[in-house]
Amino acid sequence: MTIVLAVVAGALIGLSLGALGGGGSILAVPVLVYLLDQSAVQATTGSLVVVGVTSVLGAITAYRTGNVLLGRGVAFGAVAIGGAVLGGQASVHVPQRVLMAAFAVLMIMVGGIMAWRQLHRSRRTGHRLAEHPTLDDPIITFTPTFACACPRAAKVLVTATAVGLLTGFLGVGGGFLVVPALLLALGLPIRYAAGTSLVVITITSAAALAVRAGSGAGPDWGVVLLLTAVSASAAVVGARLANRVDSVRLSAAFTVLVLGVAVYTAIRALPALV
Repeated sequence: MTIVLAVVAGALIGLSLGALGGGGSILAVPVLVYLLDQSAVQATTGSLVVVGVTSVLGAITAYRTGNVLLGRGVAFGAVAIGGAVLGGQASVHVPQRVLMAAFAVLMIMVGGIMAWRQLHRSRRTGHRLAEHPTLDDPIITFTPTFACACPRAAKVLVTATAVGLLTGFLGVGGGFLVVPALLLALGLPIRYAAGTSLVVITITSAAALAVRAGSGAGPDWGVVLLLTAVSASAAVVGARLANRVDSVRLSAAFTVLVLGVAVYTAIRALPALV
């Protein structure tokens, strides 16, 4: 039964990461805790492995299809590393019930935001972005003279740090924040934002995992490796389908899934604080 659950959960996680550039990672922690019997600390560590490896393969596939802006993804991820380090250090000092309750609250917020975006998407369907990014101007330049688009730089700094903190503390890749950040802060079209976010998730997950190494928070590697293998394979499929499947319907279906998991996680986790 454990194998079946890991295969199904891994497929959902990988498909979401590959096709949407995020969202799947927020399923990994509750799956590891409630379906695969990991502790909260083990699950948040194990999810970084699942999400990190899955994102690497998804990013490679998306890059080959032309949906990744590598330089921007690396720059955003590099800024997020500081937050990931702080979050990873803090997570091992927080009681399990508090960690899962915080995760439940985060899931409810993310599910609500995703639902809100779905309800308001129809207002933007008539506005199509260009096939290639139009905001190619760098945020900071040093030659021939120094120039800084400081409002955009501030947006990137704040958002990237927040993504890093969530990645380190809760073991999530933060794609549900990275994609909107790349859309708004860097002005990327949606398909470039989804692909580029996989680069960011890879970097932040690796940084947070490095901080947790040697902390005694090792997961059940048999379960994690099985989940990772299935998720990574599904991410390759999801990245290839990103240009073929109606992303609106896919995103809507995943919104319903996230809300369902959010409610279940809240029911299981929040009473422990009362």
